[in-house]
Parts: sequence; C-alpha cells; structure tokens
Amino acid sequence: MRRLFSGEKGATAVEYGIMVALIAVVIIVAVSLLGGNLQAMFNNVAGQVPTTA
Repeated sequence: MRRLFSGEKGATAVEYGIMVALIAVVIIVAVSLLGGNLQAMFNNVAGQVPTTA
C-alpha cells in the first residue's frame, strides 16, 4: 500500500480518485435537482400519449 501512494504514480492515482469523487458528487446533485422536473415532464408526455386497446 505504501508503494501505491509514494512517488508520482501514487499522486496521480490520488488525483484521479479525487476527480472521480467530484464528478460523482456533481452527477448526484444534478440528478437530485433535476429529478422532479424530469418526472413531471415524463408524466406529462405519458398523459398525452393515447392508449391502445
């Protein structure tokens, strides 16, 4: 484990880990903020589509 975090390779791995974590946080926040709007839009579209018998 000590080898992984030593030197330039370890620093790069940590940087990529932080970048992935930040991207995940942005995606989670965006989905939670836009989720209600998307659900309302899909419900509106579903209400306008005629049903077939």
